[in-house]
Amino acid sequence: MGEHASRRDFRVGDVLRVSCPQARARVAHVSSFHASVEWPWGEIDPESGIGWNGRRAFAFPAGSIERIMSLFRTEPEPSDLRVGDSCLVGVPETLVRVIDIGRYDPPQDVGWLPRPHTMLVVVPADLPEEALPEDAGDTIDLESAAPLTIELVSRG
Repeated sequence: MGEHASRRDFRVGDVLRVSCPQARARVAHVSSFHASVEWPWGEIDPESGIGWNGRRAFAFPAGSIERIMSLFRTEPEPSDLRVGDSCLVGVPETLVRVIDIGRYDPPQDVGWLPRPHTMLVVVPADLPEEALPEDAGDTIDLESAAPLTIELVSRG
């Protein structure tokens, strides 16, 4: 159905349909504002200068801007997770708009493998331009180990 993203020449303004099947993950840490899970895709880059710990944090409450911008979701909700719990992580089918594109040669050191050559910065497609806070958006790593499906819905 969807074309593999790395074969597509995306542009700023494109509207994309993004999804990722859920995978099981273990909750590693919970704070007052985040629940961190052991990321089920990719692996720590031993050559990295960043020192990624293999986890991804999910914000709560649900209405927080960090939460609204995040593509990936947990089931149950991050606020219901406790250390040691098992949860599901994935991307429900979502429409996003590309607001920036990063291209890296050599691939960018982000702490995990594979290192990305291309990263799309996206926001929810229905979010008006004037409502965008500075540094808004989530990134889609086109070389991601996560099994993302990315389809072009409309050209911007």
